[in-house]
Amino acid sequence: MKIVNFIISKDHTKSFGIFQAEGIVDVGARSGCRDINEFMAHYQLEDLQRYVQLPADLDLNAISFLPVIDRPGKIFGVGMNYAEKRKEFNETSDAPTLFVRFADSQIGHNGVIIKPASSEQFDYEGELAIIIGRTGRNISADDALDYIAGYSCYMDGSVRDWQHKWYTAGKNWPSTGAFGPWMVTPDEVGDPQNLSIKTWLNDRLVQDDTTANMVHTIPQIIAYISTFTRLSPGDVIMTGSPGGVGKTRVPPLFLHENDKIEVEIENIGRLTNLIQNAPLSEMTNSKTAA
Repeated sequence: MKIVNFIISKDHTKSFGIFQAEGIVDVGARSGCRDINEFMAHYQLEDLQRYVQLPADLDLNAISFLPVIDRPGKIFGVGMNYAEKRKEFNETSDAPTLFVRFADSQIGHNGVIIKPASSEQFDYEGELAIIIGRTGRNISADDALDYIAGYSCYMDGSVRDWQHKWYTAGKNWPSTGAFGPWMVTPDEVGDPQNLSIKTWLNDRLVQDDTTANMVHTIPQIIAYISTFTRLSPGDVIMTGSPGGVGKTRVPPLFLHENDKIEVEIENIGRLTNLIQNAPLSEMTNSKTAA
């Protein structure tokens, strides 16, 4: 299944549903749950099967995509998790590098990513995101895949000139990350450790790798994170970006207004967004606050 989170354009109602070739089955309207988080709190994900064969309620042009999970309890990012990326940044630590994102730093498929006015080094990072479907603590790597509700694409926009010793400041400007287009359930994804992952900037291929080259595998990541915090349905983990990011290129290749950035992952889909400059008032306000 492909599960989408959206706003109905005509009345601005929030809902979620199942993507089909002919449109979307509005599960939110049929179940009384406003999003997949609420559905997973009351039902098993398998219960969505009852809606799969129903006729579509909405055309794609009748909705605007929200982030796959727009009310996450937690969003974790894993940095430096591909071999080529580690070479580019001279990373030598064996431990997973973690950071957090805030919910308001992300937008959905076809939405506008905002380049901060205070940045001249706004970078792209295409990533595989996993969505947790079951509550768990101290999850073993052997059992970890059973806790995944689904997978999606993530464009983890990075404000490099605000990433100093830690990542947090460079990851949490409003609308700098994109999450979508949908969540695909594990039965349709197959082996998550054997998927091609590509990023396109203005139709130019800038990242091209496979999830087989992750340094820390998805089960290892879940086991590691669940050791120190409880994972809950709707929590999100970004699993790292391959090499080829803009900062390490010669010359550097950063994001600018009207750029098109796309993240494509095998068996999942293609996340597409345009870049827009933040208003100059953002820079003025930040200087005033400083």
